[in-house]
Amino acid sequence: MSQSTNIRIMIADDHAIVRQGLATIVDRDPEMTVIAQAEDGQQAIALFREHQPDITLMDLRMPQMDGVEAITAICAEFKQARIMVLTTYDGDEDIYRGLQSGAAGYLLKDAKPNELLNAIRTIHSGQKYVPLEVGAKLVQRMSNPELSARELDVLRLMAQGMSNLEIGTVLNISESTVKSHVNRILSKLGVSDRTQAVIIAIKRGIVSL
Repeated sequence: MSQSTNIRIMIADDHAIVRQGLATIVDRDPEMTVIAQAEDGQQAIALFREHQPDITLMDLRMPQMDGVEAITAICAEFKQARIMVLTTYDGDEDIYRGLQSGAAGYLLKDAKPNELLNAIRTIHSGQKYVPLEVGAKLVQRMSNPELSARELDVLRLMAQGMSNLEIGTVLNISESTVKSHVNRILSKLGVSDRTQAVIIAIKRGIVSL
């Protein structure tokens, strides 16, 4: 098969062993070739500009700049960019942010090699690729009440183990205002205490420690 018909792929992941494994799977397919590998979001943007791959496989959590920021930046500059999130994170907030930033697909790293190759072909043909279980979580996320920016600030500080008084000091708001934010957070997340709120928020990818 001639080189020109190859699907040119870039892999962005901060773990060298993961990049190597993915490259091995992809390069085994006669219709695909890995042309670049990035170890963080900033490098992914620079290499995308240089190579303009047909498909980019992008991890979500990376140093310097995470996957969502990198996808947002690439898609703003290159309207034709076709990016698939490939991650271990399956929280509904992670999925929502990944797809909202412009990714055309979302696959978990425990997917079988054939599913990965199939997903690449699907996205290359101009379609989206979202497995059923990922789609179900996305639907769930769409029906969950949205946390405001201030509630997210409070929740992140709760996750750091801060009391209402400490949160108030950091955000420069009164303790009673913090308390009402906390109550709204508990109600929106459907939990009865702070510990559950933090566990749910980490599980869903709303906050990361």
